[in-house]
Amino acid sequence: MRKTNEEIGRSVDVCGVATNYHDLGDGPPVLLIHGSGPGVSAWANWRTVLPRLSERHRVLAPDVVGFGYTARPAHLAYSPQVWLDHLLGFLDALDVPKVSVVGNSFGGALALRLADVAPERVDRLVLMGSVGVHFELTPGLDAVWGFEPSLEAMRDLLGVFTFDGSAVRDDLARLRLDAATRPGVHEAFASMFPEPRQSGVDALALADDVISALPHETLIVHGRDDRVIPLATSLRLLDLIDRAQLHVFARCGHWVQIEQAERFTALLEDFLADRVSATAR
Repeated sequence: MRKTNEEIGRSVDVCGVATNYHDLGDGPPVLLIHGSGPGVSAWANWRTVLPRLSERHRVLAPDVVGFGYTARPAHLAYSPQVWLDHLLGFLDALDVPKVSVVGNSFGGALALRLADVAPERVDRLVLMGSVGVHFELTPGLDAVWGFEPSLEAMRDLLGVFTFDGSAVRDDLARLRLDAATRPGVHEAFASMFPEPRQSGVDALALADDVISALPHETLIVHGRDDRVIPLATSLRLLDLIDRAQLHVFARCGHWVQIEQAERFTALLEDFLADRVSATAR
């Protein structure tokens, strides 16, 4: 029997783009926006969160255009505006007027943009290891965006993502390498964040006054030992967003949702249910 590919969920047309997404559970809707690692998909990013979160929420997790199993239109020039338009079109296509939004890394920058452009469509905001403010490109992020496919490079990259790189298994590295080298995937990925990659960081950043104007209750989460996005970015977001709180996980790298899956999901559930103090700073 052929094994089902769990990364492939449902499909919806978003302004002509066949969009792969996962739609689980019932209740207040939550949009999960993945990061920008090579071969990433919504399922790969959020697989540890989806089962529990969907017990009380309708959880929507799309592959952002150009990533995963969503179409990669020929000659599309990827940009924050293109990705934002795709996410808004996705919500429109599913007739979802308002969601809480959880953004991981690159996805955090898109979550911030969505909250700025369409504040009435965002309930609560969660930013995890988030891009979105100006910072100096780290060697870790440079390695992510500059990835050139090989098993060794993928193994090294997974080690950068995690606190304990020695726990990375070759089978996981092979799995992610296979995802990153499906036809057309690496070519699209390489076009998204060309050198000089500092310009990619700057393009995803919002102005301080834009971020400080956000009215949403916001949970900021970061791994203390993150080598991809520095903890200083979340400290800056905490300083800028008035109705924000910050939770830092020690002995944790960039993959909070995987390295601290149970604790992160419990924290996320409590925040979305307003069981975490929204005034903690």
